[in-house]
Amino acid sequence: MKISIIHKILTQRMGNLSLKQNYWAVGDIGKKLANLRGEQAASFRKLVIQDQLKYLSNNVSPIIGESSQRAKLAITWLANAQKATPDNGVSLGYFLNNNKQMVFKESYPETTGYIIQSFCDYKLQYNTQEYLNKAQSMAEWECQVQMASGAVQGGALCEKDKQQPAVFNTGMVLQGYSTLLMQIENETILKSAQKAANFLLQDIAEDGHFQTHGAFVSATKIKTYNVLCAWSLYKFGELTGDNKFKKAAIKNAQAAMKQQQENGWFSNNDLSQENYPLTHTIGYTLQGLLEVGILADRKDMIQAVIRAINPIITNISPKGFLAGRFFSNWQPASLSSCLTGSAQIAIVAFRLYEITGEKSYQEAGNRLLNYLKALQQTQNPDPNIIGALAGSFPILLGSYMRGGYPNWATKYLLDALMLQDKLETS
Repeated sequence: MKISIIHKILTQRMGNLSLKQNYWAVGDIGKKLANLRGEQAASFRKLVIQDQLKYLSNNVSPIIGESSQRAKLAITWLANAQKATPDNGVSLGYFLNNNKQMVFKESYPETTGYIIQSFCDYKLQYNTQEYLNKAQSMAEWECQVQMASGAVQGGALCEKDKQQPAVFNTGMVLQGYSTLLMQIENETILKSAQKAANFLLQDIAEDGHFQTHGAFVSATKIKTYNVLCAWSLYKFGELTGDNKFKKAAIKNAQAAMKQQQENGWFSNNDLSQENYPLTHTIGYTLQGLLEVGILADRKDMIQAVIRAINPIITNISPKGFLAGRFFSNWQPASLSSCLTGSAQIAIVAFRLYEITGEKSYQEAGNRLLNYLKALQQTQNPDPNIIGALAGSFPILLGSYMRGGYPNWATKYLLDALMLQDKLETS
């Protein structure tokens, strides 16, 4: 990365944060570094040091092949993250805590929802019934914790009186319900899916945007990445034959496209920093528009995705490193990589290759994913790390979900690996 770009990242990023925000950012890193001193964190401490050295020396060797083996490792880790909770939800992830221990956190309704989809897809691709069974147990748990309104709460599972609805989380659980219901019949899950779909339908404003963002993101009116919920709505419309859900999905997708600039960049497209969104939320937007565009045969939506992904591809390093945030001119806005986002961009690239036949998209997906495979944990004294992908690279000094392994990073790694394997063996 050029010195001029590094200088811009440091000056603009820190300049856009308040003194309090900069203080908390530095304090968070300091706290995590202090937690590494515990004896029980010894294996993770060694991993952190090795990871930081890899980052500083650019010593990551991309891994070609091994897609199905890596996918098996990833889904096994996700299954273990489900087993680690007292219910059938999937743990938010495996993180270093304040007691200087690595622990699995509480169940996370939002991402458990779209992990259901991954388990269903894995069953179809590799004919493994056990993962469909696990997906059903996740969905049944989601039915139990669904709010009376049909919404899904924001954040990790908490007491009912503390729950706050979040439209994005609701869409992700609907995605899981709809995918599962395409393979099994279950009246309870269907009723919960109907409630979730109705909540989403009622939440769309006249301008086409969803309104209920929840308490865990900044309070801006528009969240463009919510267009991933449009995919869920469209799928549910196909499942039930009810066109009102498809029409609502199209309305939201069209609203998302209005947020796109001429160079492909989307406004209002981050959890909290709209001026330099994460590749994670960019990935949500691109996947939502692409999948609705494919289902609805809307070439304008597919073209919107192409306009955005082309400048992203030019920013992928020869080895496969991708910065975790981007300014509106598509210059990198982060020194670290958001690994979830890299996996999501790889998925979009693979899907574009499937529908366009353009080899450059497959090559971009391979470059991103082969780099991620080199960062997936395959050997460690702590078995709870095997198969997982971290939130950031470097894992502790990165800027997204630092200090551990959020379940959604491994979920998107799994999805990308399945696509790569499918393309390589077809």
